Amino acid sequence: MLPILKNRAFFPGIVDEFFGRDFLPNLFEFQTGINMPSVNIIEGKEDFRIEVAAPGLEKGDFRINLENNVLTISSEKEEKNEEKEERYMRREFSYTSFRRSFSLPQTVEAEKIAANHNNGVLTITIPKREEAKVKPAKQIEIM
Repeated sequence: MLPILKNRAFFPGIVDEFFGRDFLPNLFEFQTGINMPSVNIIEGKEDFRIEVAAPGLEKGDFRINLENNVLTISSEKEEKNEEKEERYMRREFSYTSFRRSFSLPQTVEAEKIAANHNNGVLTITIPKREEAKVKPAKQIEIM
């Protein structure tokens, strides 16, 4: 086997091509202090699944948008903590936010995308179109 064929980087799969990198790079992550949640991307026979680990966030804290085949997952949560003592008052405000965008392949059924939130994990299911699904091998008869 040629050495170039061993390197998978020359032959990216559909997951690598469309989901492997965020559509917009996280250039400002360290400058703004935004905490990006971990994301798993899984390709099944029938669909793609994006799992976002976001403990402490609830279903209502997320926004999921699809525009021009770009799926954007975002969240913004504000927490206020106020303590009053006899002679002083202390207020602390905390903001948690993130935004991740993924370019979807043309082979998905965008109108059937569904999302579910369970135990701090947001799961987005992106069904494949029929022509993109893995088909079983077909035996061809020799005439």
